[in-house]
Amino acid sequence: MIRIVLADDHSLIRSSLTRLLSAEPDFELVGAASDGRQALELVKEHSPDVVLMDLHMPNVDGVTAIGQLTEMYPDVAVIALSAFEEPSQVTSALAAGAQGYLVKDVEPAVLLAGIRAAVKGGAPLSPSVAAQLIRNGVARQSIDQALTERDRKILRMIVEGRNNQEIGEELGMSKTSVTSHCGRLFKRINAADRTQAAVWATRNLPPIA
Repeated sequence: MIRIVLADDHSLIRSSLTRLLSAEPDFELVGAASDGRQALELVKEHSPDVVLMDLHMPNVDGVTAIGQLTEMYPDVAVIALSAFEEPSQVTSALAAGAQGYLVKDVEPAVLLAGIRAAVKGGAPLSPSVAAQLIRNGVARQSIDQALTERDRKILRMIVEGRNNQEIGEELGMSKTSVTSHCGRLFKRINAADRTQAAVWATRNLPPIA
């Protein structure tokens, strides 16, 4: 079963998505939040596989919540789900750590397929968002360099030649968590493997003072 937390401040959208997700035999909706703060609490309580995160919500907004979730729960795949597809919003969500970005008017089949893809490490994007990113050449560098401190530590340890077990011991993470985190991190910096990630880090990370 794919365990899902949904976060959206519009009750009608929450109800519609609840019906859609609950009808899938391999999905389990374990919680529905009306703001980012509740989403964080539900993730802590239920340990989902995927979070569908609206961006414009009260208390804690979606981008902030995405950043906190990906830092605290690197094994959880977060998909931004928004009514807006402006390049700046897409960039902000991806830079915060979202694994994908889907607009709310996508066909239900696209959303369901995106959730399943995210669990397997994919990066689901609405066709319109993907086309816009390519067409406008949206600030790829800003996504690459919007790294958390944990991201930077992991990249520096990769440069030092440390394996995932050693990185996990250093950072208090399981080997599985490090592997998942590295997979998402490599996608963000457009690295196919550890060697490319080490090269990128050597070229782009500032030296430790």
